[in-house]
Amino acid sequence: MHTPAPALSLRDYTQSRGSHAHDHFQVLLGLDGVLEIEVEGRGSGIGTGQAQVVAPGDRHDFEARRGGSVCLVLDTPHAPWARCVEQPPSDAPRLHALARYLAHCLQQPQHAALALQHGPALLLEAWGAAPSVADTRRRRIDWPALAAWAQANWHRPLGVADLAEVACLSPSQFAQRCREEQGQSAMLWLRTLRLAHARELRLEGLSVAETARRTGYRSPSALTAALRR
Repeated sequence: MHTPAPALSLRDYTQSRGSHAHDHFQVLLGLDGVLEIEVEGRGSGIGTGQAQVVAPGDRHDFEARRGGSVCLVLDTPHAPWARCVEQPPSDAPRLHALARYLAHCLQQPQHAALALQHGPALLLEAWGAAPSVADTRRRRIDWPALAAWAQANWHRPLGVADLAEVACLSPSQFAQRCREEQGQSAMLWLRTLRLAHARELRLEGLSVAETARRTGYRSPSALTAALRR
């Protein structure tokens, strides 16, 4: 599957309310004004010098306060950003200075290409979310083997606890590792895997009913709806 490259942009937000979710990480760095944002029911504000990371699949509502808001926005599938969802920047002033510099570069045609090329990696480094020594000694998850196990068990309901048991981890540990290593929540990873398998079976010529039965969808119509989405 093709993984899209990180995209860096400068965005003006207004008082018009928005609401959506992404299949990638979204990093918002406040440059001017305040952007009110509510992620999965948790509200906060991104003011000048503040930053927030929205994880893949998390629905978020947003609206700028009076006067609008300007943010540097990074859309990226890069899994290490999972560490930053709950971890604040280690040096916020340094991160803000870098964000302002990149925003300036994006507005200069002669510098925009370099900002787009190197900005994502510089922002992650400036956030300071390097893996710890303990992380390097953790139990390795064999993701292909886990995916094969899941495909062999589509006939029964599967949840995070089931995946965690196979990986010999607690549900909370597995959920965190999935965000870090796969760049998405455990249930989104499972749903994506199930849907990809269903698409493969349909391409092989299987009927919708038989594909739904083999991949654990509750009905052919549920599979059809998932494929359309």
